Amino acid sequence: MANSANGADANVRVRFCPSPTGNPHVGLVRTALFNWAFARHNGGTMVFRIEDTDAARDSEESYEQLLDSMRWLGLTWDEGPEVGGPHAPYRQSQRMDLYKEVAAKLIEGGYAYPCYCTTEELDARREAARAAGKPSGYDGHCRDLSAEQKQAYEAEGRVHIVRFRMPDEATTFTDLVRGEITVQAENVTDYGIVRANGAPLYTLVNPVDDAAMEITHVLRGEDLLSSTPRQIALYKALIELGFAKTIPAFGHLPYVMGEGNKKLSKRDPQASLNLYRERGFLPEGLLNYLSLLGWSFSADQDVFSVQDLIEKFDIADVNANPARFDLKKAEAINADHIRMLDVKAFTAACEPWLKAPHANWAPEDFDQAKWEAIAPHAQTRVQVLSDITANVDFLFRQEPVEDEGSWTKAMKGDPVALLTTARAGLDTADWSDQESLKNAVLAAGEEHGLKLGKAQAPVRVAVTGRTVGLPLFESLEILGKDKSLARIDAALAKLAA
Repeated sequence: MANSANGADANVRVRFCPSPTGNPHVGLVRTALFNWAFARHNGGTMVFRIEDTDAARDSEESYEQLLDSMRWLGLTWDEGPEVGGPHAPYRQSQRMDLYKEVAAKLIEGGYAYPCYCTTEELDARREAARAAGKPSGYDGHCRDLSAEQKQAYEAEGRVHIVRFRMPDEATTFTDLVRGEITVQAENVTDYGIVRANGAPLYTLVNPVDDAAMEITHVLRGEDLLSSTPRQIALYKALIELGFAKTIPAFGHLPYVMGEGNKKLSKRDPQASLNLYRERGFLPEGLLNYLSLLGWSFSADQDVFSVQDLIEKFDIADVNANPARFDLKKAEAINADHIRMLDVKAFTAACEPWLKAPHANWAPEDFDQAKWEAIAPHAQTRVQVLSDITANVDFLFRQEPVEDEGSWTKAMKGDPVALLTTARAGLDTADWSDQESLKNAVLAAGEEHGLKLGKAQAPVRVAVTGRTVGLPLFESLEILGKDKSLARIDAALAKLAA
């Protein structure tokens, strides 16, 4: 894809580093999208890394879903699984030797230390600090243990974690989204980087990999903002030890809010990426909408292509305020992208929903010629591809859908008289001319004192089963005279009964 020449920087290296736990969610996709757009805009590099050091929660199935989701969305990566690259491997579970080496060097250099405090001791000291009105973070109890004290703890059978030693000074950095941020030392205490069983924690592996992979910009969720001062301190240590060259720039993306103005959780049904795939969102439509969660293309344009996004995207334009996920707007934007497809692409995109298990007609009753004839009319009506089934099923079912709500709504007044007159007019109409079909129903309505809208409702429900659907007279022409009149006869028989 082409890149914008405005402010382009080919040295830009960003990363998307999800954990393979559960189904991908839209907040995760928004993070991937902003990193990808930033890299592509600058002609830089997108690194896809899998953070799978939590054996209890990670799964191979989720790993495969992550890769499949990125491919479906079209968010290509330059380094990572299946692609390789100069910093392979790109799964943290295969990089344990590096983390072990770095942890040892940090301890050796005095940047980290073993902590023997038990959970109960930590909890008791935190409670005491809160009661005294003091910060309740780690109090540095094991910061400066002597060799004898360490030996005594080990003689008790205690195991230790490894803590990073935070500097006793404030941390100031410029967030790419939020501007200058200063965090005082008392609010960022020493933190764990290695578990008691020797397994490295996210707090260690994430910065170590970013350093090793020469990441220049870290664009991630606002929920990770509080960890940034810790990581900056760790970067400084890694630079002094020769494991890193520079500290990356940080940009923290706004929260995505769901129902009730609460942060959208991966447990919320509307957060699941699979839901949007199953409903038939186009990747382009979904990406267009997700890019608007914290960023805007222009003040008066919400619908644009992926290429437009690449050309315009600037991290400086991301808004720090929370963004609300609006399903109706997402559907409307997706509908616009469906309209932009050429008819051949639209008919192909609908295919999965025209076949079992989505379709509600027998496979042998599907008629490709009728589908291709109705497709241009259907394309103007659906918001998501799965809508197609309820819009065209009347063509392929032996009988129309029985929707009692539609029947009750349409069959008011004297539907028998109206349908009888309309049937007679349709019987002599020219079925190759939609205008002739329309005039037949219009004349029937006039005879019974009804405008076209009221007159065509019983005909529509008799033929299609629903009060809402594709343009009626185009639908009648494509279904054909024999089937259409037979369905009106069936409706008259039902009314008589």
